[in-house]
Amino acid sequence: MTTAENGKPRATTGRRRGRPGYDLDSLLQVAARLFYERGYDGTSMDELARKLGITKSAIYHHVSGKEELLRLAVDRALDGLFAVADETERLDGRAIDKLEHLVRGSVLVLSERLLYVTLLLRVRGNTKVERAALAKRREFDHIVARLVAQAEAEGDIRPDVDPAITARLLFGMVNSLIEWYKPRSNTNSAALADAVTKVAFDGIRQPRV
Repeated sequence: MTTAENGKPRATTGRRRGRPGYDLDSLLQVAARLFYERGYDGTSMDELARKLGITKSAIYHHVSGKEELLRLAVDRALDGLFAVADETERLDGRAIDKLEHLVRGSVLVLSERLLYVTLLLRVRGNTKVERAALAKRREFDHIVARLVAQAEAEGDIRPDVDPAITARLLFGMVNSLIEWYKPRSNTNSAALADAVTKVAFDGIRQPRV
């Protein structure tokens, strides 16, 4: 609470605005990179402050601590992926088309939030935040597996490959992009999504006679 000119308490809004020159986005980007490069346990708040060139108190002005930084970082990836999943669930039509939409959208999320998706794919479940992130990843994997099974049942995916394997191969290919894709490369997000869906779905679609 703050005090207004008339002496009465004045309510503050929920999110702290941050000090001039520092914002939560820039803080999260640096924290996510350090977490990825050195591991969550290997990154200290002192090190983060040195990397940013600010004091620890300036960091605490934005977040409560290192755990919240990790949660916010992986949520950037999860929020994007589940937004695509929710959008996919609302689509009409065949499961194969929904699956292609989900894969395409996931590639776009990965390319636009590359650092955060990379961090998400590197968590190992050593903390409460990491375990929650892994649970959400499994939930997303189940969405993919259900769509693959439904598409096979509808006759649109070749039946000679186990649906669970197909689901893993699909998103194994998507997730492998973190190893080589660079946002400043000649391939833009849309072209990347086109390439992935062409390679993937030309391979899994049941041939029509």
